[in-house]
Amino acid sequence: MTDTTEEQGTPAIAAVEWPTLAVLAGCYAVWAAGLFVLAPLSLWLAVPVVALTAALHSSLTHEAIHGHPTGSPLLNALLLAPPLTLFVPYLRFRDLHLAHHRDEFLTDPYDDPETNYLDPAVWDRLSPAAQRLLRFNNTLAGRMLVGPALGLWSFIGADFRAIRAGDRAVARAWALHLPAAALVLWWVTLSPMPLWAYALALQLGFGVLKVRTFLEHRAHEKARGRTVVIEDRGPLAFLFLNNNLHVVHHMHPRVAWYRLPALWRARADHYLARNDGYRYASYAEVFRRHFLRAKDPVPHPLWKG
Repeated sequence: MTDTTEEQGTPAIAAVEWPTLAVLAGCYAVWAAGLFVLAPLSLWLAVPVVALTAALHSSLTHEAIHGHPTGSPLLNALLLAPPLTLFVPYLRFRDLHLAHHRDEFLTDPYDDPETNYLDPAVWDRLSPAAQRLLRFNNTLAGRMLVGPALGLWSFIGADFRAIRAGDRAVARAWALHLPAAALVLWWVTLSPMPLWAYALALQLGFGVLKVRTFLEHRAHEKARGRTVVIEDRGPLAFLFLNNNLHVVHHMHPRVAWYRLPALWRARADHYLARNDGYRYASYAEVFRRHFLRAKDPVPHPLWKG
């Protein structure tokens, strides 16, 4: 069995997944309430609410990419079409994330589009200031503070270069995305929330998402040992739609978020054997161990070229 093959006994995808639809409806409702109800009462309450719903929307988009909440990829895409985070086209998220699910390439500085490791040769060519910035980005505090800007700069810059080189798929993704983003932005301008406050909410929302992605994967000789499990059951686990059980998701990528905890509880020892014990007890442990201390070096420690 390869690392990317789902195991026997994986639950089948439901025709319509009502729990996911319910969370999606709630996400849009709370986002709108943050803009139109909470913003005139208190921006300092509205901003975190909008930030958290933007992060939840990203988690729901991840679900849609994996075939939820319906059996129709087009309908799933349409349900998540409003880009509450503004900057990430759905089709680019889809293509890059599915490429990331080629487990044999996890953490590869070139072939894993979601890695934060660099080729050591590239690292050596960076200026001391850039190296200091990226070292800070490898702490959880840095990932939350500067990680959103660094990630968007790298992502948008790479896409712009691809468009200039004639990549029609990337150009099409942005051509579909920009009108949808403009509609979301127009909706925000109609609300009492000023644009600077929405920008702050997006920074906070992306920062929260960086908590999830911070240590999802590690450098390991074996592909199966690269994917973490964080046994958290709190608000962040819900916000990330149980993607903290990341090794379970990678082994069962088509399983809906609300079924992952049962899979984990039924065979926890199996998954820990599978990922060579790459485990954290909670996000509190992650913050305690890595808020100001990097988990990894920036240059890939096992890179052989």
